[in-house]
Amino acid sequence: MEIYKEFHFEAAHRLPNVPEGHKCSRLHGHSFHVRLTLSGEVDPIFGWVDDFSEIKRAFTPLHDALDHRYLNDISGLENPTSEHIARWIWKKLKPELPLLSAVEIRETCTSGCIYKG
Repeated sequence: MEIYKEFHFEAAHRLPNVPEGHKCSRLHGHSFHVRLTLSGEVDPIFGWVDDFSEIKRAFTPLHDALDHRYLNDISGLENPTSEHIARWIWKKLKPELPLLSAVEIRETCTSGCIYKG
């Protein structure tokens, strides 16, 4: 069984490693969408894979670190592509959410990535 919880954060960034003149080399922002997916068996007593409030509790410090920030200033996100953001979130959350099976990042309504560890 898979469950998911979604979050949003607003942030600015620039991509320092793109070719000269690339539009993403300029400072810009996104309304990032994050979907955390957890996979596991349904607990026979609680009737859930995991408690949604525990997912929120685990993600809140990361949300606070990302929301309304300049992502390039965050350690590990000096080149803050969607792929790097997804991997960064995974590394921070997996120890607290062992059932985490995917981190999806959408930077626009048509562009994003899914990281599965």
